[in-house]
Amino acid sequence: MCATYGSGRSRSYFSPVALLSAPTSGLAMSTLAHRWPLLVALAFSASTVSCKSASNSESAAAAAPEAGEWRPLLTATNADAWRGYKMTALPTGWSVADGVLSKTKNTEDIITKDEFADFEFEMDWKLAKGGNSGLFYRSSEEFERVYWSAVEYQLLDDGNAPDGRNRLTSAAAAYGLYAAPVGIVKPFGEWNRTRIVVKGAHVEHWLNGVNVVNMELWSPDWEAKVAASKFKTWTKYGRAKTGHIAIQGDHNGELNLRNMRIRTL
Repeated sequence: MCATYGSGRSRSYFSPVALLSAPTSGLAMSTLAHRWPLLVALAFSASTVSCKSASNSESAAAAAPEAGEWRPLLTATNADAWRGYKMTALPTGWSVADGVLSKTKNTEDIITKDEFADFEFEMDWKLAKGGNSGLFYRSSEEFERVYWSAVEYQLLDDGNAPDGRNRLTSAAAAYGLYAAPVGIVKPFGEWNRTRIVVKGAHVEHWLNGVNVVNMELWSPDWEAKVAASKFKTWTKYGRAKTGHIAIQGDHNGELNLRNMRIRTL
């Protein structure tokens, strides 16, 4: 029987004893007595199935992270939450050591194995001199390149990379669409802290504790900026409402990532 669980919640169950104690006629009582072994067997079977079903259901619920619960995307020894773009495993150009995911040269882009709709994402990143990379969200794998479908949070050494001369393509900008202010990003070789909040059409880019970009996807302002950019011919750019988190690997230079985590909103 599974009448009570550790959490204090109760389960109702069938009791043959209770059935026999209920008021009955003599004939009914005699019939019931003859069928007593069958009733016990049926009651035990029903309660066992109920217990197993409840146990399986609760085990599954306990294993799945609840909304709002932080989930690590990188451990001290592996990056099992990631794989290569249009690949099944992590590309050889990426490696993990002491909780840091790194690349040292041009390699394939990587994406999370899972997809996310509304979420909050955080990570630390560090580039070599002149370094350039990108963080994408709600990306798909239907095109040759990840940036053909997904909006980019720019990762950049503003002081030495050519893209740093334009605020629309500088660190933490929504690449090519919304500029980030000057003076927030730290120099190459130092760790920066990124936070992205995506809920419905609303998006926030944060850099080192500062909210640097706010935008409303698909709003008239956003549509006008897309129409005036190189993305205007990419019909599915920024349209997805769920997708993978992605990191750009196809630029030269060293990139280091750590403390990567996400929670659904």
